[in-house]
Amino acid sequence: MFRDRHHAGRELAALTAHLAGTGDMVVLGLARGGVVVAAEVAAALAAPLDVMVVGKVGAPGRPELAMGAVAPGGITIHYRPVLDMLDLPPAAFEEAAAAARAELDRKEERYRGVRPHVPVEGRTAVVVDDGLATGSSMWAAVAAVKSRGAGRVVVGLPVAVAAACEQLRAEVDEVISVLAPVTLGAVGSFYEDFTQVSDEEVRALLDRAPAG
Repeated sequence: MFRDRHHAGRELAALTAHLAGTGDMVVLGLARGGVVVAAEVAAALAAPLDVMVVGKVGAPGRPELAMGAVAPGGITIHYRPVLDMLDLPPAAFEEAAAAARAELDRKEERYRGVRPHVPVEGRTAVVVDDGLATGSSMWAAVAAVKSRGAGRVVVGLPVAVAAACEQLRAEVDEVISVLAPVTLGAVGSFYEDFTQVSDEEVRALLDRAPAG
């Protein structure tokens, strides 16, 4: 159990200490909650911090059910277990994905403003979220940093379902998770305080971080 995302970030940072001094790196937090965790990791590694905006593609009539995800650079991830269950026509997915991309662009402007992306080309990209259940958002984030030419990709998580960690290990250089239960349920159940992170808090964390 973590007290809050800051505590989770410090616990994760302790497990990423071996990355310090291994080369140029950048820490990217998935908006919004992942940015709070990532800020603690970035501070411990003395690395620049950036935000990774990923959009969930919600099922028609059930927006809380993720059937995929989108990320900057035209990245689209299809989450096959949900898509197979829903048996939707391709056009339905594309319509929902287009709406998710439009919302992603609005969020990028809200969180980032005029702040440019921290370059990841040739660097170790440490991609951080506050937890992982199905993993569609993290898959999209990993694809996005790979498309931008990251030299190495490390995924950092306070808590993640064990099966998803194993799947990610086949795609990235390293997966670091403080907790990796066999079943997870809600990520928030591993936090005493899982209050939603505001846009203002994301911007403040980015503003306080050193430039990349």
